[in-house]
Amino acid sequence: MKRIWMGITIGAMLVGTTKSMFAESEVGRRQQRQQQRIANGISHGTMNAHQAAHVEHQEAHLNKEIRTDRQANGGKLTPQEHQQVNQQQNGLSREIYDDKH
Repeated sequence: MKRIWMGITIGAMLVGTTKSMFAESEVGRRQQRQQQRIANGISHGTMNAHQAAHVEHQEAHLNKEIRTDRQANGGKLTPQEHQQVNQQQNGLSREIYDDKH
């Protein structure tokens, strides 16, 4: 139970950080929805703490990559980077779905 709350807390911290970095962008909205899906999976018992931590780790890696790409390009993602991020988010979304079912 302690791990579950730790995962939710970490997820909330990531959402808070992500929210300010990617406010109202498509990428940011999608990250927020995925965080909500993870939190729902944990609260409904369809996702365990290990699965949530694994996905959270992957999201943290993606967030770092996005932050680095934006810093390198004056605060914006290039179309190629945006496409790459979208593909990575698709993979995370599939993983969340698979973990929940």
